Amino acid sequence: MLDVESQALRDILLAENICTEQQLAEIEEEHERSGKPYQEVLINYEIISEAKLLELIAQSLGTVVVDLRQMETTRQMLERVPAETARMYGVVPIAADGNTLTVCVKHPLNYQIIDDLRFVLGQDLLMAVASESQIDSAVERYYPESTGSIHDVLEEMALEHKDYDASSSSSDKDIESVANEAPIIRFVDVILKQAIKDKSSDIHFEPFEKEFKIRYRVDGALYEMAPPPKSLAVPVISRIKIMSNLNISERRKPQDGRIQLKVGGKPIDLRVSCLPTAYGESVVLRILDRSVVNLDLDALGMPQDTLATLRELIELPNGILLVTGPTGSGKTTTLYSCIKQVNRVEDKILTSEDPVEYDIEGIVQVPINEAVGMTFHRALKAFLRQDPDRILLGEIRDIETAQMAIQASLTGHFVYSTLHTNDAAGTVTRLVDMGVEPFLITSSLVGVLNQRLVRRICPNCKTPYEPTNEDLESIGITRADLGDRKFYYGKGCQLCNNTGYKGRKSICELLVMNPELAALIEDNQPAAVIKHKAQEQGMRTIREDGINTILNGESTMDEVLRYT
Repeated sequence: MLDVESQALRDILLAENICTEQQLAEIEEEHERSGKPYQEVLINYEIISEAKLLELIAQSLGTVVVDLRQMETTRQMLERVPAETARMYGVVPIAADGNTLTVCVKHPLNYQIIDDLRFVLGQDLLMAVASESQIDSAVERYYPESTGSIHDVLEEMALEHKDYDASSSSSDKDIESVANEAPIIRFVDVILKQAIKDKSSDIHFEPFEKEFKIRYRVDGALYEMAPPPKSLAVPVISRIKIMSNLNISERRKPQDGRIQLKVGGKPIDLRVSCLPTAYGESVVLRILDRSVVNLDLDALGMPQDTLATLRELIELPNGILLVTGPTGSGKTTTLYSCIKQVNRVEDKILTSEDPVEYDIEGIVQVPINEAVGMTFHRALKAFLRQDPDRILLGEIRDIETAQMAIQASLTGHFVYSTLHTNDAAGTVTRLVDMGVEPFLITSSLVGVLNQRLVRRICPNCKTPYEPTNEDLESIGITRADLGDRKFYYGKGCQLCNNTGYKGRKSICELLVMNPELAALIEDNQPAAVIKHKAQEQGMRTIREDGINTILNGESTMDEVLRYT
């Protein structure tokens, strides 16, 4: 069922003969399936450009399209719209004449919103039309949101002397009531916004017997915030479950959900995982902020020679490229960057992911759902009937998927996938252990990239020091190797929250298949022999790449030793 605005837009498009009923039926189906805004789907399907769409809306309202980036506004005019109203309705005032205010609204075709605004503001309104992204930016610029700190919110709660305790034995109605109270909503809001501002990848809410911990993961390391009162555990976790449409009365089984919100005009996707524990539910939010991840191969921080070889491999017409490493080592980001590099109109690219983390324009992305039998194996089987050129498989988990991936590569497709192994050479023996014949591995596998993510030293507080003999011995280099270079560490400053680190880079090893390595694999040689031969042929191991990262002053000795 379309909302008021989408229905109005549908009528305009039909009246102007922009598209047919059948095309709009497809648009509506995609709108329902994906949850994407109706206008966004229209533009993605190339039914109409954004500029033309704005012109049509303005024409139907008897007004004009404006560019908010070129418009000046005054404080007096901004004060005619309260900040809460501006943020709630997505409205920006652009001109005033007596009791008449000209505004841009995010949903100009929704007459209910316009009527509400006239009533709330007590003024006559004239409409102008602007793009949604420009309105979001203007609202963020003119009406910045002041959420305060977590400490401020907790102090306010203490001053109110109100009991927010809702133990797990309370009725579901009582728990929901407490979870929907303004201070709890604000507390959760501040936590989420602070985490996004700090570029966290995950937020952990952990109830224990006598305390309630909240931790952020930034650049791969967990940091604990000052623990809130234990009594907030149930209402805060219930609030998150309400936001992600989970069943708050189900506390015995794990649940997974999703929260979509906008912070500073940017869409943020949160994946929610609830796990029952001895002292309540532990909740982890994975933050997927599309504006933070740079899907560019150059941004991964690989050495130039490795990057050049990788670029050659991903352009091959057929074969398998595997990216390996433990969970959280950046495998998915590397694969996305590879896919983005080869994303061209003449190639059909299909991906199967668990879950789909980032939308890439022009690529068909399929979410894995094992509950309904949609496994990687089944997705790959279906892909081969879709005439693809390149296929991304989120992970090779079993022999069936491995064999199907090999079959796909041997029949003229290029397959990108991941595997959980500790080094590049060990990937080959892992495939053999899964049951794949060595001759099939050598005829399909073109390369294995093994990687880890290490934290970069904060550029603002980067400090040199002279390493001791013990330091050099621990990473296996001599004073002669070091020369006149220094080691570096981060002292800690405001920019990096006193951690000494800001951002991450990848350290890696790239094994490229060749006849000598193929002969060793077909002869069932152990991983150590394969690795030694690859090193003889110039492969830089992940440890060696890590040492170069230390010598170049990009990361610390502690970080490299921790991951290698």
